[in-house]
Amino acid sequence: MRDEVTLSDTAAPRYSATLNRVETYFDQTATRTWERLTSDAPVSKIRQTVRAGRDRMRNLMLSRLPADLTGARVLDAGCGAGQMTIELAKRGAEVLATDISPALVQIAEDRLPQEYRRQVTFTSGDMLCASLGRFDYVLAMDSLIYYDAEDIARALHGLEHRTDGRIVFTVAPRTRALMAMWYAGKLFPRSDRSPVMIPHDAGKLAIAAQNQGVIGSVRPVDRISSGFYISQLMEVQT
Repeated sequence: MRDEVTLSDTAAPRYSATLNRVETYFDQTATRTWERLTSDAPVSKIRQTVRAGRDRMRNLMLSRLPADLTGARVLDAGCGAGQMTIELAKRGAEVLATDISPALVQIAEDRLPQEYRRQVTFTSGDMLCASLGRFDYVLAMDSLIYYDAEDIARALHGLEHRTDGRIVFTVAPRTRALMAMWYAGKLFPRSDRSPVMIPHDAGKLAIAAQNQGVIGSVRPVDRISSGFYISQLMEVQT
């Protein structure tokens, strides 16, 4: 069963504007693309590298959590088509799976095996909404990559107050290759292109989080590079 969740009352105007762009892209422009990418359907060689990179990152993120999550409440923040949601449910977690795109949430819900239905609650809306409640762990895979350091820091600060364990998330790292793609996206915008990722330096992001009031240690864990997929795994140890 899906509940509509409104934007966080404390979201800054810049954050809300980015959120709206991301929603428009994933809910209107790229739904079928992501449905195909996150399935076993044949894709181009470029998208194969993205699929492989995302699979590796998902496994890496899951490795930061206990193998047995029975009784734990976990937020899958930006659940997309639900691959992480299924893996968390397999470990016994009670999962709150949310995404800004109602269309992707519906795909995730349709894909969830029947045996895990009672463990998972699906919502669509702002993953930072306080009404989602408290969690033992938070996973945010590629759902913060479109935001600047201040907005990410604010997001981590809000989540930290509602999370008892680790917050595990990804950002776009400031690599030479990714910066080249970033500038290309700035110079040649297209209506069907995804919202531009904002690359971050892990150390500067940790400082921004501290300045925003994050108490836990914000640190880089590892990086996945697979063709056109480049992503930095980070975590907040609360």
